[in-house]
Amino acid sequence: FFFSSQEVVSEESEEESNGINLMEFSDEILLHILSYVPCTDLVLNVRRTCRKLSMLCLDKSLTHTVLLHKDYKVNKDKVKQLMRDIGKEIYQLNMAGCYWLPSSTIDHITRCKNLVKLNLSGCHITSLRLSKMLSTLQHLRSLAIDVNPGFDASQLSSECKATLSRVSELKQTLYTPSYGVVPCCTSLEKLLLYFEILDRSREGFMLSGQLMVGESNVPHYQNLRIFYARLAPGYVNQEVVRLYLAVLSDRTPENLHAFLISAPGSFAETGATKNLLDSMARNVRLDALQLPKDWINGSGLLQHLKFNNPFYFSFSRCTLSGGHLIQRVINGGKDLKSLTSLNLSGCVHCLAPESLFRKVEGDIDSSILESLVVSCCNLRHLNLSAAHHHSSESIGNHLCQLLSRLKHLLSLALPVCSITDAGASVEKPPTAPNLVPQTFGRKVRIGIQTYPRNLADQGNQKIESSVFWALMGSLRFLKTLEIIGSSFSSAMPRNEPAIRNSLPPCFRAHSVGDSEVAAISQLTYLQSLTLAQLPNILTGSGLVNIGLQCQHLRTLSLANLGVMGKVAYTSALMDMLKHCKCLRDLRLEQPYFCAGAQFFQALSHCSSLQRLCIVSRSGTLQSDAVMSFMANCLEVIMCHMFVGESLTVCKNLQQSIVRSFQAERPALNVVIFPLLHEDLTEVIRDVPMRHLDEITLFKSRVAEEPPNLWW
Repeated sequence: FFFSSQEVVSEESEEESNGINLMEFSDEILLHILSYVPCTDLVLNVRRTCRKLSMLCLDKSLTHTVLLHKDYKVNKDKVKQLMRDIGKEIYQLNMAGCYWLPSSTIDHITRCKNLVKLNLSGCHITSLRLSKMLSTLQHLRSLAIDVNPGFDASQLSSECKATLSRVSELKQTLYTPSYGVVPCCTSLEKLLLYFEILDRSREGFMLSGQLMVGESNVPHYQNLRIFYARLAPGYVNQEVVRLYLAVLSDRTPENLHAFLISAPGSFAETGATKNLLDSMARNVRLDALQLPKDWINGSGLLQHLKFNNPFYFSFSRCTLSGGHLIQRVINGGKDLKSLTSLNLSGCVHCLAPESLFRKVEGDIDSSILESLVVSCCNLRHLNLSAAHHHSSESIGNHLCQLLSRLKHLLSLALPVCSITDAGASVEKPPTAPNLVPQTFGRKVRIGIQTYPRNLADQGNQKIESSVFWALMGSLRFLKTLEIIGSSFSSAMPRNEPAIRNSLPPCFRAHSVGDSEVAAISQLTYLQSLTLAQLPNILTGSGLVNIGLQCQHLRTLSLANLGVMGKVAYTSALMDMLKHCKCLRDLRLEQPYFCAGAQFFQALSHCSSLQRLCIVSRSGTLQSDAVMSFMANCLEVIMCHMFVGESLTVCKNLQQSIVRSFQAERPALNVVIFPLLHEDLTEVIRDVPMRHLDEITLFKSRVAEEPPNLWW
């Protein structure tokens, strides 16, 4: 239920012709309805409509927690007025990702004297402003901030440090080598660290991982229960995180129950980290674990670690075999009913008994997967992507059939080749000579391909008998689904030039086509869908079914569908978009994609759309169509397009969008740039982390972090 202040009737107004008066509902029902309205609208608009709503809008249930983190219409003046009106009533304030607000906005938070929890990740804040604000927040116990170049801990006042000494939960995103405020937080129980330090400065100078002068204070970890570190690519991030870990290696906290380090690529184990892990094996029992692959591969660590009631495991990209998984982690099926989230992304041997002699594309051992399913029957999040999990022809032992027993699943990531029926015939896609005639005969018009509107028109009579169709039918409450090619890599990796060539898809992926995509339409409550590297998408007809049936879909990511060099699903995609009224985020990565007038006209039907990202090598766009789309879709605040147009065309369009819409959309972030330009990485570094991490960069997000790690 959503309404604006203009739609709220006053107490004295006459009832509507249908006999329903909103003000006649009980206070409990009205409070529930009002909980869906952004707090800024409640306090600044709705409460001014009538006496009853004026009282209800200030109810503690609505003002106790204020969420501004995705309120893209909020500006400095609204925040100022909000803090004036209800500042003393706010106990939890989330402003994460409000990158468009000036740093002076932070000054108004000082009115929130009773704040217990504050999230300022992604907000501009200086050391002095942080000190002034924290000096007044004596009840603060949970804090999230960014540490940017220029941060100086010596500028923090004694009152500020006193507040920090009482903080038990800290989330810190580092853009410069620093301890930040960690040494001041002497009562830490939960520490989340995000390392986003670049190896080179804007001027091209190599950066060092050594901490700044005056930052020799030692962090206090004696009360630590949760330690989490996520590293962006780069050696500087690895150097800095080792400094944070050095203290842990000297003395492992007795109450530590979650230890998680997410590091891309290679991250070598050192003597200090080995001592830390040995100490953990002797002294603690864990509930959550994630380690760099180099710390697990070839070691007997998992055999010695002890677990209590584990709820999260991540062995992403490890060479862990299925035999070791069952014996050392699952413990023969004991004590794993508590596990709710498991990430085995990139574990190519995790469903095989041994990894030494197994081919990467060999069949899985279904008994291992069955043991996993039986032992971890309460799994809600499971990631099996980035591996070849091929099922044999044994009846009843297909991966999809075994996974269908996990009735509590809310999110699932699978490789494309894992969902095909065992022994299915591979339909070869049209060859290049059929796509573009190479003779001098009569010209053939190459345009948007038509497609069957009904699955029956495809002549496929066995759709509903496929194992994947049955799996989708059994997971009715699934909210997030990712089907990603096992060899897929995005054309836009982080901190590197764009990839020009990609690896070919698995041979089994060629039997996954439009009918399998249509099976996804059974997921009535689906909110997020990712499809990548499905080479046998011929028309995209399954997308239309999803648009019609999955009315809760909010996030859609499509990449490399169909035959490379030909975009055959455009017509179906446009039909699909006309039904996606709740869609907020759309990411398209497709070579030779034409973002023209028809596409943007169809996209304009997505009235809730907020963020759009298009990545297309040799792709084109129509500038006037983009401008018309931005004018029609008033909620769009992010437009990222990395295509094959010239730098001049891209810059002119970007400037036109900013000039036309920035004033009325304060959060507007526009990046339009040639995908293969040498300066792409410099452009990427200026993108707000919220957008970069959530949509612009492609990655599997299922079980990426423990559930409810932060807000």
